[in-house]
Amino acid sequence: MIRIQEWIYKFEVGEGTRLIRLLLAILALLALAALYDLREYKNFSTTEAMDSAQLARNIAEGKGFTTLFIRPLSIHLVEQRQIGVAQRTNDFALLKSGHPDLANPPVYPTLLAGLMKVLPFEWDIKGGIPFSRYQPEVLIALFNQALFFAAIVLVFRLAARLFDAYVAWTSALVLAGTDLFWRFSVSGLSTMLLVVIFLGLFWCLVLMEQAAREGRRSGGWWVLMAGVTGVLVGLGTLTRYSFGWLILPVAGFFGLYFGQRRAMLCLVGFVSFAAVVTPWLARNYNVSGTLFGTAGYAIVQNTVSGDRLERSLVPNFGDSLLHECLQKLLLNVGEMLQNELPKLGGSVTTVFFLVGLMVPFVNVGLGRMRIFLLGSLAVLILVQALGRTHLSTASLEINSENLLVLPAPLIFMYGVGMYSLLLDRLELPIVRLRHLVTGTLLFAASAPLILLLLPPREFPLAYPPYWPPWIQQFTHWMTEKELVMSDMPWATAWYGRRQSVWTTMNVQDPKNHDDFYTINDSKKPIRALYLTPLSMDARFFSQMLKGQDWAWGKFVVDSLMLTNGLPPGFPLKHSPLGPYLDSGHVFLTDWPRWKEEARSERGN
Repeated sequence: MIRIQEWIYKFEVGEGTRLIRLLLAILALLALAALYDLREYKNFSTTEAMDSAQLARNIAEGKGFTTLFIRPLSIHLVEQRQIGVAQRTNDFALLKSGHPDLANPPVYPTLLAGLMKVLPFEWDIKGGIPFSRYQPEVLIALFNQALFFAAIVLVFRLAARLFDAYVAWTSALVLAGTDLFWRFSVSGLSTMLLVVIFLGLFWCLVLMEQAAREGRRSGGWWVLMAGVTGVLVGLGTLTRYSFGWLILPVAGFFGLYFGQRRAMLCLVGFVSFAAVVTPWLARNYNVSGTLFGTAGYAIVQNTVSGDRLERSLVPNFGDSLLHECLQKLLLNVGEMLQNELPKLGGSVTTVFFLVGLMVPFVNVGLGRMRIFLLGSLAVLILVQALGRTHLSTASLEINSENLLVLPAPLIFMYGVGMYSLLLDRLELPIVRLRHLVTGTLLFAASAPLILLLLPPREFPLAYPPYWPPWIQQFTHWMTEKELVMSDMPWATAWYGRRQSVWTTMNVQDPKNHDDFYTINDSKKPIRALYLTPLSMDARFFSQMLKGQDWAWGKFVVDSLMLTNGLPPGFPLKHSPLGPYLDSGHVFLTDWPRWKEEARSERGN
């Protein structure tokens, strides 16, 4: 009888109440995830998500770090490196033996590859039933949502350590109710993994800062913690190269607050960081002659000299490249300070964080960690501004170049901490009014997500231009070793599992020796051309006729106007789509492959 009373007491006022609250929080989060996935889930819509997923599949299938998404710039880099080291082969571009990926760091694709080894991924879309979701993308989304849940737990623990339980619960609820993070969780991008790594890095620095004030740790512990921070920055760099710049605020934090240990900590942290990233950078240099592959050219993209760089077989930079990069930096920083920083993370708690910058903390540790957070934010603003490419234009918020989302959970935490400080100074006549005010804050922070979950239901496909059944149907007429050219090669590589090169910047005739014929004649024959609304939906005069980016749209228009159809000498003349234009899609091959499939179906 006494034992039963003890259990009742624990569940009413003791440790059991914490367990019940925890279980209720987990169930509520899982219910929210189920509701979001049922109503607002959307298939992959970004280049980076499909690119990393198809790369992960190649790794899982034992093909190494090779890609089916071929950038003309990557062909150039690999070929120049092969020629430079005097390789004797007729496959300098490595299109026949397996083209090495030069765009993605290895950590996230490797994790996805492990997931593909464990879970039953179904690559082929079954016919005869309405299509709504691609099963591999659902599994990848669930993996990223698990990382999102881990981030919520980390924020809760950090807030409880730095502030109190009230701030911890409120910060966790704000993060769980932020629409931006839910969209990232189903995007297929590596962002949620980076958020977890950044929170782990922040946690290490919190432990080190507290140990420095208490003075109760041995020298070995300091070496270990500095090494862990360096490893975490290294892992983040191998998840997204731009993350590596955070080694600067980490070193600055060591130098500011760790007295006589600063030199040792900086050295150990940097050596650990270098030990993690150097082997991969050496691999990149070995296959391409560059440390970061095609990703290293992001700094010159979206400039006059570097525009359309990835689709150029021979990059050509102007004399004013440095001036153009500086102009790009200044313009993007100004735009970010005006538009992105005030709404950082998509939560109203950011306002409290910004206001709190004018209020010093009594707790020395909170102030020091805020300095590190501000330093990281400043570095990320500069890096994002200088590394912005066409990916940010194609998807404004949900893209791999959005670095400001990484410190957002911690900004929420500090914002809630400032809100709690202001709330304590209010003389509320009833204690429960405090909960009402906090409930109002949570509702305001979660309002975008709440409104999103209301009817009507989101269409689950990113169409146009991505319709996976069409992509699989077209590309499955090709063999695995044949080369396809497309204006969305990331999609034909992911859904169609065919080697796909990005449409070159020009296509005229064989006599002009442009990039299309250079690849077709001297690298590897192009057996099919697949164009989508990405090329077809351009403005007729200013873009299609006069713009350089839409040469293939102009090619289609010119072909429709010709009496005999395609230009003379063009090697791809056959189409299953009548006059080869249907719903903005064009598919051309070297011979009518679909007839062979039709004959085999009639034979069966």
